[in-house]
Amino acid sequence: MSKYFVIIAGLFITSLLTANIIAVKLIDVYGFVLTAGIIIFPVSYIFGDVLTEVYGYNKARLVIWLGFFCNLLMVIAIMVAIKLPAAGFWNNQEAFSVILGFTPRLLLASFMAYLVGEFANSYILAKLKIRTKGKHLWVRTIGSTIVGQGFDSLVFVVVGFVGVIPIGGLYEVILYQWVFKSLYEILITPVTYLVVGYLKRVEGIDTFDYSTRFNPFAINE
Repeated sequence: MSKYFVIIAGLFITSLLTANIIAVKLIDVYGFVLTAGIIIFPVSYIFGDVLTEVYGYNKARLVIWLGFFCNLLMVIAIMVAIKLPAAGFWNNQEAFSVILGFTPRLLLASFMAYLVGEFANSYILAKLKIRTKGKHLWVRTIGSTIVGQGFDSLVFVVVGFVGVIPIGGLYEVILYQWVFKSLYEILITPVTYLVVGYLKRVEGIDTFDYSTRFNPFAINE
């Protein structure tokens, strides 16, 4: 397995885990309230684009599931750490629980949104690559991200906050998250071009998913 593939996969998973840890903080971006995870979560989509564009949907699917199980392992470890009794002289248990704790509903929303969004992103990019015959990379990266991030924002907000936030507020949160993440992808497109071009050159590959089975659960293919 290529060292470059391992590096991109590692960066993808690191972006995902970091985003989930820092997402507990709400930030104000020119009057728009977003989670701090917005700082780095869109980067996982950029690395996802690179994986699919260079190595193909099969390899991207493997990394998406690897990211899912790494995230699950992290969550389990954090939950166990919260439940373990704190040392008598350590007075930060409450803060530790508040910052790193997960409510079951938000945890479910996060996992569902990740899988739906990432697989939609990879699928759309792979199909667009065939349709465009490998030309116009920007069409694939931006188009797939708009769809993937749209699903991610929709699933996370609806599953996590329906009944908690008024319907009008849900629409706003979904829209803000979707637009900001998509703009992130558009602005970083020149960097994506450089990375993709470099990897195709040094790896000597440019994968087209002509005969790929796009079943997201077929990770052994």
